[in-house]
Amino acid sequence: MEIIERKENPLLNRVELRFRWEHSTESTPTLAEMVAAAAKAEPGSKKELTFVKDVSTRYGRPQTTGIALIYGDSEAATLEPEYVHKRHAKLNPKSEGGDE
Repeated sequence: MEIIERKENPLLNRVELRFRWEHSTESTPTLAEMVAAAAKAEPGSKKELTFVKDVSTRYGRPQTTGIALIYGDSEAATLEPEYVHKRHAKLNPKSEGGDE
């Protein structure tokens, strides 16, 4: 994953990363792979506060582009629409345990 542009947005408490992923010898990266790579690219970030949006792979080109939004805390992450949270919640399964 190559970071094309990094923009800090202190008003929304997030970092916006515009990225390009070359995958000539591999299949198109999954959402989980993109979230993990974006979280790894930004020091101190958490996967559960990283959201990947606007992903585009052009037909016939082994290149995917997109935007990763990395929030500083869970309160700021509530700015993302509910459907985005649901889509990314599948990537971060929470362990369900009962009170014992």
